[in-house]
Amino acid sequence: MKFVTAIIKPFKLDEVREALSAIGVTGLTVTEVKGFGRQKGHTELYRGAEYVVDFLPKVKIEVAIKAELLERVIEAIEKAANTGKIGDGKIFVSSLEQVVRIRTGESGPDAL
Repeated sequence: MKFVTAIIKPFKLDEVREALSAIGVTGLTVTEVKGFGRQKGHTELYRGAEYVVDFLPKVKIEVAIKAELLERVIEAIEKAANTGKIGDGKIFVSSLEQVVRIRTGESGPDAL
């Protein structure tokens, strides 16, 4: 089992969700986050005053999947979230030791 975390631009969330649903991903968790990478934020003008926005709004998507789905999930997120501009995001993959469905007590891949 694998745990995939993707940080993407907020306006790409619906496209990514649809792409994941199309390949059989049945559930995901979404969190609104802020951060920066190479963009290092930007400056904005508000009521005549210039100020620096250090942290940019992003969306974090977390998905627990069976290992055999991994390449398809990465590809789906990559295609759906890509704008070709800086700040498109990152995908992190980690191993998932154990999963337990609280309602039924199922564990392992059956709990996904």
